[in-house]
Amino acid sequence: MARVLVIEDDLQMLENYRRLLKRMGHECLPESESASAVEKLPVLQPDIVLTDLRMPVRDGFDVITEVNRLCPDVPVVLITAYADIPTAVEAVRRGAHDVLPKPFTAEQLELVIERALRQKALKEENRILKEQLGWQSQEMITCSPVMQDILKMIDRLSSSEANVLITGESGTGKELVARIIHQRSPRSEGPFVPVDCGAIPDNLLESELFGYEKGAFTGATQDRQGLLEAASGGTVFLDEVAELPLGMQVKLLRVLQDRKVRRLGSNRFIPLNIRVVSATNRPIQDLIKEGRFREDLFYRLNVINLHLPPLRERKEDIPLLARYFMKRYSLLYNRPVEEITREALQILRDYHWPGNVRQLQNVIERAVLLCEDRQLSPSDLPEEIINERSTGEITDFRRAREEFERGYLRKLLASTGGNVSKAAELAGIHRRTIHRMIKKYRIG
Repeated sequence: MARVLVIEDDLQMLENYRRLLKRMGHECLPESESASAVEKLPVLQPDIVLTDLRMPVRDGFDVITEVNRLCPDVPVVLITAYADIPTAVEAVRRGAHDVLPKPFTAEQLELVIERALRQKALKEENRILKEQLGWQSQEMITCSPVMQDILKMIDRLSSSEANVLITGESGTGKELVARIIHQRSPRSEGPFVPVDCGAIPDNLLESELFGYEKGAFTGATQDRQGLLEAASGGTVFLDEVAELPLGMQVKLLRVLQDRKVRRLGSNRFIPLNIRVVSATNRPIQDLIKEGRFREDLFYRLNVINLHLPPLRERKEDIPLLARYFMKRYSLLYNRPVEEITREALQILRDYHWPGNVRQLQNVIERAVLLCEDRQLSPSDLPEEIINERSTGEITDFRRAREEFERGYLRKLLASTGGNVSKAAELAGIHRRTIHRMIKKYRIG
């Protein structure tokens, strides 16, 4: 049962709301004056707010703004007879969860309330999940023994000043690990400065890293601090460090040895107080043999090495990461997706993930946006993910029937605009059967 605050200046409509909500099993908190209702919000503590648009003193837009200010976790549904596009856009801009046009049926009202309550529950579940996972929920989501060992290693090395080299394929989370090292170190209050060594043109690398003085070259109209200098007191992250040209490798080695930097066009050396964390997805030892990376710089950077395994070697993390990204993007895009079917999870586990965690994140984001149900199913996944799975596997009859029923019901409701009576008539089954299937498959 939910506590539903209804703000409506028409007393007869208020009574209708009370009767309908009681029938749905909810408690109705009727308020005919919007200004008074807003003042009572902290006392009433509703689970959801239904508000009319056209009211004296404070209209529905004002109510949305105030509810979001005073009770940001409480969803607001704007009910209006003026449900045109500009009204809906303005309501969403103000922070409304949904807009319900008049006249509406009891079923439509119930669906809107259920959607709002599911979204509220999802936000609360996400908050609890973060609290349960602690610092890992904000930094690294894993249950893999290999990754747990890496996290323990991070705990041990974070308090030191030793340089760290992180290796692993693209998309395994090297920058994330670098940020964890910084956040858990005594330097956490200082800056974390990421430098993408492969993205800066060779002719700009020196000025970007070391800075320059006014007049050092054409276009140098003022002094500029370099990225290494900007990281002083904190951590500099040299991403894709193997992409540095040999000439820059020599200069960087000198800076790291002397712990001081000289801007272009200057004779003055500036002391550096930095910790260096580097990363690469390339085999540096092979580059050293080929003469493309300096061995002395490698030893300077590689005091401690952390190698991140690809996602295909820690498949136990796939369901955990998939659910984490699902919750994240459901909240971000205000989608009612709450779960992933077993079939979809199995497909995700079977895939080899050449793009690692980054690719999985993108796949789940796309799936959440396309999903028309409360559950992500195989039909929401990209074809290349599904097609790689072995075609020889045959699922059991019960699961196959459930997949068919879920897909059929979703299309049936879509064809009738969510009207259960029309859907039952079209399918030749009773309305109660439709409601039972909606509840079973959690289709909103």
